[in-house]
Amino acid sequence: MNLLVVGLSHRTAGVPLLEKLALGPGETPDVLAELVALPYVDEAVVLSTCNRVEIYAAVTAFHGGLADIGGLLAARAGLVVSELAPELYVHYEVDAVRHAFRVAAGLDSMVVGEAQILGQLRDAYAVAGEQGTAGRLLHELMQQALRVGKRVHAETEIDRAGQSVVSAALAYGQGATAPVEGRPALVIGAGAMGALSLATLRRAGATPLFVTNRSHARAERLAELHGAEAVPFAELPSLLERVDVVVSATASPEPVLDAPLVAGAGRDLLVLDLAVPRDVAPGVGDVPGVTLVDIEVLSESLSTTSEVEERAGEEIVAAEVEAFLTWLRGADVAPTVAALRARADEVVEAELRRLAQRCPELSDEARGEVAHSVHRIVQRLLHQPTVRVRQLAAAPGGEAYAQALRELFDLQIPTPEINPSAASEVHP
Repeated sequence: MNLLVVGLSHRTAGVPLLEKLALGPGETPDVLAELVALPYVDEAVVLSTCNRVEIYAAVTAFHGGLADIGGLLAARAGLVVSELAPELYVHYEVDAVRHAFRVAAGLDSMVVGEAQILGQLRDAYAVAGEQGTAGRLLHELMQQALRVGKRVHAETEIDRAGQSVVSAALAYGQGATAPVEGRPALVIGAGAMGALSLATLRRAGATPLFVTNRSHARAERLAELHGAEAVPFAELPSLLERVDVVVSATASPEPVLDAPLVAGAGRDLLVLDLAVPRDVAPGVGDVPGVTLVDIEVLSESLSTTSEVEERAGEEIVAAEVEAFLTWLRGADVAPTVAALRARADEVVEAELRRLAQRCPELSDEARGEVAHSVHRIVQRLLHQPTVRVRQLAAAPGGEAYAQALRELFDLQIPTPEINPSAASEVHP
């Protein structure tokens, strides 16, 4: 299988390191191209969110693939591999499948059970499909991970409270301030997290709602969907004087809020920084009257969902991992068996043509009888070995049997075509 996952998340690394590795808009295609150009990496998908950066790869060798990917991540972080290694997690083969399914189900999220990761994983897979870096193995893994994530949410109550990073941050912030109901609120950023923030604030009763973004057109579209008012980004300083709650979730590489700007608002503010890299500069939390909640604070304070729901989700993942491995072993051997039968048919047809040339006196009926008999002999000879190899392939380590057949009979297995648009067919 040679499936490898290398990454880091809120569980293993601090926000400063996550900020160094987070991919901004438009960076993913270049990173994917760099990955598949490495000696040991054949396929790649990159998932970058506010609290994780990880690479899913099909590699030709474990140690070579790990060195390739670790080197690329270290270079992006401005570190040597030995400095980055303690912050990384590495999952290989079965463990990589399990990790992918747990991520999709929200079981590895900062807020256990949050559903936003499904959309983020789908988007990561779609970009890899568009760039041609998701081949047969990652195509199937991503499709199944998205399906497993949906199944966990459908069959358990793991997300019964509608939890998300936004709602968790809001709940934490309200613990130190007044409830947001009836209070004016601002969302900075018009991406997926900005949309989620507006929806969460609206459900919490915050009013009126404002949204601003460097692209005013995007802010207007988002405002229309959520009953908010779009305000030009240049008016941010005056806008801060009119609100009590600020949620910032942009993809800016630099902070959009600093201490002088926030202090100039002259009022108490609850500021939620949900961006990686951070949108709020150091020092904002020290401004009198300002309560700051960011990803780093949130990761240290979150409680998890109920153990019962987590356990139910883990049981689904365990069953789905085993089903995926069974499929994978069968998928590995099926093309080999088909190629073996095709090779046998080629040999039979060649011999029948030779017979027709050497014995022209044979009637059509006689040649038909000979052809039928030879085909039956070959099929009977192949039946038991092909049935047995399918059975053996379903067991752990079974892929070695298909490989042995390919080596013994010098079989060439064509690479199946992958439809990149398939990523858009799986919706969370």
